[in-house]
Amino acid sequence: MNPYRIPFNKPFIIGRELDYIREAILRGHIAGNGEFTRKCQSLLEEKFDCKKVLLTTSGTAALEMAALLCDVQQGDEVILPSFTFVSTANAFCLRGAKLKFVDINPHTLNIDEKQLQAAMGASTKIIVPVHYAGVSCEMNTIVEIAKKQGLYVVEDVAQGVSSKYEDKFLGTIGDLGAFSFHETKNFICGEGGALCINKEQFIERAEIIWEKGTNRSQFFKGTVDKYTWVDIGSSFLPADIVAAFLYAQLEHMDEINKKRKQIFDYYYDSLFLLAQKGCITLPMCSQDRVNNNHMFYLILKSEKMRTSLIEHLKMKGIMAVFHYMPLHLSKVGVAMGYGKGDFPVTEMISKTILRLPFYYELSLEEQKSVIQEIYTFLGCKDIFKATNVIHDERIKV
Repeated sequence: MNPYRIPFNKPFIIGRELDYIREAILRGHIAGNGEFTRKCQSLLEEKFDCKKVLLTTSGTAALEMAALLCDVQQGDEVILPSFTFVSTANAFCLRGAKLKFVDINPHTLNIDEKQLQAAMGASTKIIVPVHYAGVSCEMNTIVEIAKKQGLYVVEDVAQGVSSKYEDKFLGTIGDLGAFSFHETKNFICGEGGALCINKEQFIERAEIIWEKGTNRSQFFKGTVDKYTWVDIGSSFLPADIVAAFLYAQLEHMDEINKKRKQIFDYYYDSLFLLAQKGCITLPMCSQDRVNNNHMFYLILKSEKMRTSLIEHLKMKGIMAVFHYMPLHLSKVGVAMGYGKGDFPVTEMISKTILRLPFYYELSLEEQKSVIQEIYTFLGCKDIFKATNVIHDERIKV
């Protein structure tokens, strides 16, 4: 049992998840690359206008496939933000890459594209933009820099599935895009991911790597009469019962996005007064980009204030969490030669960011309770009582 009355995250069922799992079992195929795997891939290819999608066991696995497809070798340099999950780094470290961290933009919390040129060297091979909170990186600039330098662009879209940059879905802009369907994401299946392949040159080898280094996919297509080991690879494909659960979620993508936007907007409108007073900073909202509303965060004025607010919410049965510890300050990052002060924006955000409860079934009353406690903690009850916010409603404090 979760000790919190309002947890940070909660898995949910929206459609025919359990029916499809039963159907997969009755079909007699619950291993990888079954009927529901193919259905998920086709749906994502059509929805996102992607040349090829391969489901994977996780977003991490999708990134590892991307590193293999880009033929990362010992000593190749990969540019990425320090403010990201460790999988973004591990996928390339496993191939022997040297990581070149850069700082983030304080407004979007994405990689600062203005710092890319300075981070490049003769051995640079890949840029990895991470679309934090589902908000797009400056992809036009990043892709232009990559093209001039002959670099690959691998998008980490773990948090940005169904977000857009201009008129393109995230994951379809670079050479490759890695999705996540972890239970904390918008569309879930426990653990799961997908690789979006945007270059024809990668597709055949991707299918081989995906199938443990064999040409099994070609065998099923009838282009070879038997399959064998032809390249390196691994078991990246998920069980079809996992894909069955995911397919039911993907059928309701628009409905899920609509509900998450309502949750995001309610938080934003309700807490805007505190931002105006300078008590907190709210996420950036850009009108020219479609955001999937993956999370809602606050940036507090100090680490001490954040820690105290987490404890206050915890005492009220509400779970709120901080996010990434900077990779450049980790044990591994320090061993690479990085240290405190190298990326000041990343270090500041890491100390002051707070993520609020956010999941599909989060109720209006639960949101009100979270917001009420934030106002209470910041000593703004009286101000809040006198101000009509939250869509013509009031929170009783």
